[in-house]
Amino acid sequence: MASPADAQSTAAARSGQLPAVTVDSPDARPRNRTRPPRRESRGRNPSAIQPSAPTPSTFNSGVTSGSATAGPAYMQPTAASAISISGAEVNARPFSRVGEALEVVPGLIVTQHSGEGKANQYFLRGFNLDHGTDLSIKVDGMPVNMPTHGHGQGYADINFMIPELIQSVNVRKGPYFADVGDFGSAGALAIDYINRLPKNVLETTNGSFGYHRGLAAGSTAVGAGTLLAAVEGVKYNGPWDVPDNVRKLNGVLRYSQGTSTDGFTLSAMAYSNGWNSTDQVAQRAIDQGIIDRFGSLDPTDGGVASRFSLSSNWAQSNAYGQSKINAYVINSSLRLYNNFTYFLDDPVNGDQFSQMDRRTVYGFNASHAFDMRVAGIETQTRIGLQTRADDIRVGLFKTLQRETLSTVRQDSVREGNVGLWADTTARWTDWLRTTIGIREDYFAGRVLSDTPENSGNAQASMTIPKAGIVLGPWYKTEFYGNAGYGLHSNDIRGATITVDPIDKVTPQDRVPLLVRSKGAELGIRTKAVEGLTSSLALFVLNFDSELLFVGDAGTTEPSRPSRRVGVEWTNQYQVLPWMRLDLDVAYTRARFTDFDPAGNFIPGAPAWVAAGGVTFGSETGWFGALRGRYFGPRPLIEDDSVRSQSSLIFNARAGYKFDNGLKLQLDVLNLFSARTNQIEYYYLSRLPGEPIGGVADRHVHPAEPLAVRLTLAGRF
Repeated sequence: MASPADAQSTAAARSGQLPAVTVDSPDARPRNRTRPPRRESRGRNPSAIQPSAPTPSTFNSGVTSGSATAGPAYMQPTAASAISISGAEVNARPFSRVGEALEVVPGLIVTQHSGEGKANQYFLRGFNLDHGTDLSIKVDGMPVNMPTHGHGQGYADINFMIPELIQSVNVRKGPYFADVGDFGSAGALAIDYINRLPKNVLETTNGSFGYHRGLAAGSTAVGAGTLLAAVEGVKYNGPWDVPDNVRKLNGVLRYSQGTSTDGFTLSAMAYSNGWNSTDQVAQRAIDQGIIDRFGSLDPTDGGVASRFSLSSNWAQSNAYGQSKINAYVINSSLRLYNNFTYFLDDPVNGDQFSQMDRRTVYGFNASHAFDMRVAGIETQTRIGLQTRADDIRVGLFKTLQRETLSTVRQDSVREGNVGLWADTTARWTDWLRTTIGIREDYFAGRVLSDTPENSGNAQASMTIPKAGIVLGPWYKTEFYGNAGYGLHSNDIRGATITVDPIDKVTPQDRVPLLVRSKGAELGIRTKAVEGLTSSLALFVLNFDSELLFVGDAGTTEPSRPSRRVGVEWTNQYQVLPWMRLDLDVAYTRARFTDFDPAGNFIPGAPAWVAAGGVTFGSETGWFGALRGRYFGPRPLIEDDSVRSQSSLIFNARAGYKFDNGLKLQLDVLNLFSARTNQIEYYYLSRLPGEPIGGVADRHVHPAEPLAVRLTLAGRF
């Protein structure tokens, strides 16, 4: 039987009219050769912390599909790869680190090559996205990506996220959406938090390798609204010979009134972390018995990080449409100590270096959506303004056992951008709707460097059009076509540099502040088989240049123009009211498009990735999951003569929820203890006693072996 929402939407589709802008449901929110970049080669359930096992109602909220969804046209998917995933589905999956919660996104691989306080490595659509470049991530409307960052452009540290507070993860891939700007060419993830809890939560998890996590969360009525508070603490050593000694504290305080269409939220978040790190190590050091598989070649690597934010979201609906305003201020800091090449650059003191990034980020975004009839055609139009300003102190230092030896460069940067955007969705018939959009981005900034020759101003602007078409539904099937331009910004220091910051003499070429991307996608989504939602998307994405800032050297290394052509197949099958199967498979052919004798393969670009599993459970009683994730081999240099291993890792979960609110849960990570690597690079490094010019070798960070974690939770 169709739900009231389905009936409403179907009736609107048959009449040729679009649903009204107002939504009544509460809380629904709408490298080259042997030298790598950076030496790394480098249904809604808003009122509850999402349960560990999905219920029948939350199963059905995992994927939003076309005109089967009630609500404004701009909230309906306009691309086959666009989905909305519930927080219940996120938390139904076992994962070893908070970043891996985002692997709920089809085709996304989230891994780590260093300690548990550093931003993850992301892989999507044939990109090694490093720590976030070309994958836009937002939490509660606040950007996670950081431009002109000390460790890499677009650095996106998601370690402050508390998975149990996720209401939804809204996923869009490709440069087809007018409201997505910088860093969003490969994909954009918008993570929304819940506003209230039906019961308070107290939870503790303990497991292998010194893992301890505690979570306390609750909400209460205050005046006309709701106050929510959550505190998380994590300690973890890992299997490493030098313990990670993670010490993480995390907190959220949130006040809300009304709904997401007529109300507001005010949120404060605080995060602090300190850790040691076993970075990727030379494979030959393991083979020669210098260290074992979980050993370290510099035991003083690690870092400290913090993030404090205050944000607000406001929305109002009336006869003139729907208005939304988002404002935020973020203060973050990071200090990293890494040694990827050991004694290659400095045979005496070693090659450890420290990267420092301290910044305050200010942002203000506003949008308005309204209905109108144009030549008898019902349309919905959105217009928006996005602004951001970063006040940054960034530095690079040579260190020995975390003691500073010298300064490579230190800069004060002020950088800002303004984006104006608009799109219009029109329903021409009951089987045809189109969306056209355009945005204009303007970036500008100033660099004050300790090397005066590298100081200066830079500015750039870019106009990027977008378009999409949706045909159907026919037999519960829709067809999609999308095309558009996108962009990513480059580190502004690369746009003002003139000399090498190390020797202060060697000339350096400046690079563009903005780089254009161009993409297109054809797709289909069907629900023709009862209980099965299946989508297929074919895409192409071109970049004018994959310019990367080499944070370890303080310079920008221009890469080459590229093209990625791929296919994604996503399936979710509701076998029974209490059991769900899913399978995602993606293939991408990634190549440089210019000629170079070195070859045209893009180092680190994965061809095949896949994930799948079974999830079962209901409100009480037994629940669990079994999931597998395949990360295919990648070329490590341009001629493809050196390739990484593939990896296949399974995670499992089993538990029981008692009628009195208690929950007992056992997670088994890397179920079959696969001996594989999280990440691999190929570059020059030097161990003591080796030739002064170094040795080209694989550098690997192993996947953790089998680990168990036991959780006891209560709701009261």
